[in-house]
Amino acid sequence: MQIREIDNKNKWENFIAKYSPQSLFQSWNWGETIRKSNDKKVSFKNYFGLFDSANNLKGIFQIVKVEATRGTYLHLRHGPILSLWNLNNLRFIKNYLIKLAETENAAFIRLSPLIELSKYHISLFKKSGFINSPIHSMDGEYCWVLDLDKSDDELLKEMRKTTRYLIRWALKNKVEIKISQDSFAIGEFLKLYDLTSKRQHFIKHQGIKEEFEIFAKENQALLFLGFHQNKLLSSAIVLFYQNQAIYHHSASIKEKIPVNYLLQWQAILEAKMRKLKIYNFWGIAPSDKGRHPWKNLTLFKKGFGGRTVEYLHSQDLPVKKIPYIKTYCIEYFRKLWKGY
Repeated sequence: MQIREIDNKNKWENFIAKYSPQSLFQSWNWGETIRKSNDKKVSFKNYFGLFDSANNLKGIFQIVKVEATRGTYLHLRHGPILSLWNLNNLRFIKNYLIKLAETENAAFIRLSPLIELSKYHISLFKKSGFINSPIHSMDGEYCWVLDLDKSDDELLKEMRKTTRYLIRWALKNKVEIKISQDSFAIGEFLKLYDLTSKRQHFIKHQGIKEEFEIFAKENQALLFLGFHQNKLLSSAIVLFYQNQAIYHHSASIKEKIPVNYLLQWQAILEAKMRKLKIYNFWGIAPSDKGRHPWKNLTLFKKGFGGRTVEYLHSQDLPVKKIPYIKTYCIEYFRKLWKGY
């Protein structure tokens, strides 16, 4: 087998469509987002393919180098994507990554593929020397999704009674939802996002502007803006990738007007109009985590009806044991302190 760079976008996206259509962070456009982001801690390495002896493509993965204060590592976010998950393929990629990690002076390798949480996959990674990452479930690893193969009335009927009532209240009281793809609108979102991060005390994501512009260029992103009495109260970036719509970023002003509820309903209707299979509300808090920072957000998301989807937890492969132990302890205790 060989690992080589891939420069054909169609070939890349066709492989994802066949083997893992939910893997947003392995999409070609996500790689371009990282390339153009101003985040100095994250650098995009390249698009790689795993080929067999007959030159058949058996797997793909993007590699991102993260130079965080807690430690430098190589991350395959939502990757790798393989046509067949077995020890041979995983170990071949693992050995390639170890050599690259040594060259890049990385302490460890982190893989977070969106594959089924099964005994087989757990065993596969354990046999290859990986351990569970000390971080909380993130990147849509434990998420809430809504199946869209129902009528509008059926979707409304299956919502929590309060959610349905607040959507109708917003409609009656002239809450307005605007949809945009222009650069001025993303500027308005970022202002609101900055206020939201200060109010809720979270670290802002980098590269949101680049993400929106790259995906919107191919009609894969829309900005939803919620107004009441001409005042912007809520906004969200929804990505449309492969078979799903993804509620990816949001920002709001703390108000009693239920703008967020109507905004989500309009995004769901847009996804239905595009004939997508699911609306992905993205990450939620596990039911056994009472202190989880996403507790209230989870309650909001579940009010729209749907189901939980859970994938294999992120996996780490230490390359330099002492530096990795430092990172492990920092991430583990940070997770406990924040209630994840």
